[in-house]
Amino acid sequence: MKTQKNIRESATVNQIMGFQEWGLIIILSILWGGSFFFVGVAVQDMPPLTIVLCRVALASILLLAAVYLKGDRMPSSLALWGGFIVMGALNNLIPFSLIVWGQTHIESGLASILNGTTPIFSVILAHFLTKEERLTTNRMSGVLIGWVGVAVLIGFNSLRGFGIEVYGQIAVLGAALSYACAAIYGRRFKGLSPLVVATGMLCGSTIMMTPMALFVDQPWNLSPSIYSMAALFGLAAISTSLAYIIYFRVLSIAGPTNLLLVTFLIPLSAILLGVMFLGERLEWNAFVGMGLVFTGLIAIDGRLLDRFQRKEKVWYYEI
Repeated sequence: MKTQKNIRESATVNQIMGFQEWGLIIILSILWGGSFFFVGVAVQDMPPLTIVLCRVALASILLLAAVYLKGDRMPSSLALWGGFIVMGALNNLIPFSLIVWGQTHIESGLASILNGTTPIFSVILAHFLTKEERLTTNRMSGVLIGWVGVAVLIGFNSLRGFGIEVYGQIAVLGAALSYACAAIYGRRFKGLSPLVVATGMLCGSTIMMTPMALFVDQPWNLSPSIYSMAALFGLAAISTSLAYIIYFRVLSIAGPTNLLLVTFLIPLSAILLGVMFLGERLEWNAFVGMGLVFTGLIAIDGRLLDRFQRKEKVWYYEI
């Protein structure tokens, strides 16, 4: 039987764990939100493919060092490396390239909001491509609300004709779709260390990106500013390598469901950094659309609604 002291100690430990989880989630949202800021700086005088190559190449080197320092080893199976390359295309090459190109035409804050639609795409794809996660009433409602938010984000002016800004927004939505495909495909790596999978994925991305960037951008002719170089380092070391390490830590102590909370926080840090350092200003529809997308994500997640319904039932029985 627990003593009063044990109960107090147990409650204290639970409270500390709660603070730890929230602290890591907030840090992760800042790191990932910062990626939109770093890209916003780098695209001012560097082409998209070069930015993506530098990001994945430096991040792969840093994560390879982390793998070997941890005592792990990279697999030698050709089949696994083929899977890493596919995962790298879906989770790095395609979305990174689309986001960077999109940010040459839209603000970093708006890009982060549009990228927040990834769980909406994931729910739809999971319904058709998996047997475990089917669409429920809450999830379907969340998807519909989220798409209304996307329509508000793109704006009614786009109905008159697609301008370059609309194509930039569609590019970021394409990146969100690619991330959702990666989440489905990545289930096949369940038996491997997540850090090894992330490292293999980034190495595969580097292999694919190198000839593309060298042929298209010819980066040896570029003369980037010191700010762009610093942004590239921050993008690779902070918003990719360090973010992945924290991501796996959150995954182990909080679970995959709680990681959805990061989606709500990333746009906040991206918008704040864009306003403070890049002089960006978002229109009213960006904030209304963000509210609708977040409402849709709350419905898809379901936990807040379940908690509200439980409280409602308790209140009913008390009366």
